[in-house]
Amino acid sequence: MGGLALIARELGHEVTGSDENIYPPMSDQLAAQGVEVMAGYEPAHLIPAPDCVVVGNALSRGNPAVEHLLEAGLPYTSGPAWLADNVLQGRHVLAVAGTHGKTTTTGMLAWILESAGHQPGFLVGGAPGNFPVCARLGAKPVFVVEADEYDTAFFDKRSKFVHYRPRTLAITNIEHDHADIFADNEAIVQQFHHLVRTVPGGGRIVRRGSDPLIDTVLERGCWTPVQDFGPGEARWRAGLDAPDGSVFQVLKGGETVGTVSWSLFGAHNVENALAAIAAADHAGVSVEKACEALGSFRNSRRRLELIADVGGRQIYDDFAHHPTAMAATLTAMRAKKPGQRVLAIVEPRSNTMRMGTHRHRLADALSGAERVWFFKSADLAWNPAEIFPADDACARVHEDIEAIITEVTQDARPGDQIIIMSNGAFGGIHHRLIDALRDKHEQ
Repeated sequence: MGGLALIARELGHEVTGSDENIYPPMSDQLAAQGVEVMAGYEPAHLIPAPDCVVVGNALSRGNPAVEHLLEAGLPYTSGPAWLADNVLQGRHVLAVAGTHGKTTTTGMLAWILESAGHQPGFLVGGAPGNFPVCARLGAKPVFVVEADEYDTAFFDKRSKFVHYRPRTLAITNIEHDHADIFADNEAIVQQFHHLVRTVPGGGRIVRRGSDPLIDTVLERGCWTPVQDFGPGEARWRAGLDAPDGSVFQVLKGGETVGTVSWSLFGAHNVENALAAIAAADHAGVSVEKACEALGSFRNSRRRLELIADVGGRQIYDDFAHHPTAMAATLTAMRAKKPGQRVLAIVEPRSNTMRMGTHRHRLADALSGAERVWFFKSADLAWNPAEIFPADDACARVHEDIEAIITEVTQDARPGDQIIIMSNGAFGGIHHRLIDALRDKHEQ
């Protein structure tokens, strides 16, 4: 929603907004563009009546602002619909969809197109490392959008991405997630099928190979040429020159067509890069230029982001909030830092995690860490202690963040890689832990 506000401001609109919690970097971006953000959802924020109210999908019936706009008969729409109607018409839309890797791959694709001189418009669901803003109008014709499968608004329960009508579609993977709105895999597959139906015959679908749910989606009907990436005999593959994925060859149809040497690591990021390269290829960017651009790519904030080094104890902030993403993060760190201990601190914060939908997979997903600390919040519907063996001294569960900080500070030693996994603020644990480690280190 903040990104949409930035684009609306670029179009010359006077923009104001309401939110419960607004904080950097988005608050800084909005303030710099003259967008006023008011705290809370008061009906008074909609007086005088705006020409249009763009309603975020976090708002439901019963919200005071929602009730006011309905009672007053104000014109309203959803964020995805507003973007489609006011920005995407007549443009070559490149959409990145999938359960994991959307933000990273969208950022890669936008940077590749930028480096090739296309000046793309974009909307990224994070804070991209190569751009000062998360969204911009850009120059026609290309626009890159992170295509989320979450529902659109309280009045439109379709997935957001059905509004975007991409010419180029990248699907990174499909797994069961967002259990609060998708009861099972079938519900997710159906929404992705709706998305596939919107891609024209002259477009391109780039998909991860060896993904059974993507197979199911495409088997229901596909009218667009498809190119796959990833392992096996995929059209777009990688040959690792470094075990951690920091250097790799790009193969197209079995022929080496480029080399990427970059600051990222991990097999999951190599696959994200292949998706971005294949999508950019459809927009006319050569593989050579795409590989060169990735050499200067900086990932979005909170994607295994190194935030501090205290006496050789490195602390990372990671957005992982699904067992698959957690396992990928730990595997990547193992390859990057062989022989060093990995300590994981986990907050199960997403709706799916709080519901416990994937709790039986978490022990295996976190097995790549020597130590695991789990935060049990008051609204958690299950007990994390139940997923670990009773005699597992390497896994600890606490209802108090300060207790986690104390134990990690006591346990951590030089050379340790400490990864904080949460898609929220986690009670400010990041800086609190850094301060505690510094205090101990300076003693």
